[in-house]
Amino acid sequence: MNEKGTVTRTPDILPEPTLRRLPWYLAYLSTLRHADVVTISTTRIAEALDVDPSQIAKDLSFLGIRGKTRIGYNVDDLERALRDYLGFDRSHNAVMMGAGSLGAALIADSGLHRYGLNIVAGVDIDPAVVGSEISGVKIFHRDRTAELIKELGIKIGIIAVPVEAAQEAADDLAAAGVRAIWNFTPSRIRVPEGVVISNTSIYSHLAVMYNRLSLIEQAGAK
Repeated sequence: MNEKGTVTRTPDILPEPTLRRLPWYLAYLSTLRHADVVTISTTRIAEALDVDPSQIAKDLSFLGIRGKTRIGYNVDDLERALRDYLGFDRSHNAVMMGAGSLGAALIADSGLHRYGLNIVAGVDIDPAVVGSEISGVKIFHRDRTAELIKELGIKIGIIAVPVEAAQEAADDLAAAGVRAIWNFTPSRIRVPEGVVISNTSIYSHLAVMYNRLSLIEQAGAK
């Protein structure tokens, strides 16, 4: 990490578990910065996030980030380095496929914008939705998907359509040249080589939560 707190080398592809932990560290560092904490150790991060200290040090070392002996990490520099590495400080134009309740909520979520996701257009087929605006983002008909992706420099497509339409939406996005797709449906869509796919199924998480809750309730009833 150089004097400006940015990553000094291009690391190899990080293991996915490491990538999933980095935003945890970043969120915690943000709370520390707002509390005017200047330095932080892996031990303290570990206690707050319930992650082994050696794992934290290993995760950060993948990025070429190392703390100072008996001092730890400078909070501002480490936060800046993580934001830089994760791409949260850069703007990534995206299109929302599906402007129903979930799609509309994601468009209106200002938190996504703070982390670099700039939803510049929405796409739908519902006449009641097409032509409207959600938090300043205009909703277009699906027929204009390819045109929008080209004109607005869109590289990311977000899918929040009904599950039966998910693969078709992914096909439209891939054919139009998007490089990454964030899929919010339970469907396991297929994409061509060279297109990144990230699945976030709310329903899968609900299933896990309900199952664990049921087990706890059953144990408590005995």
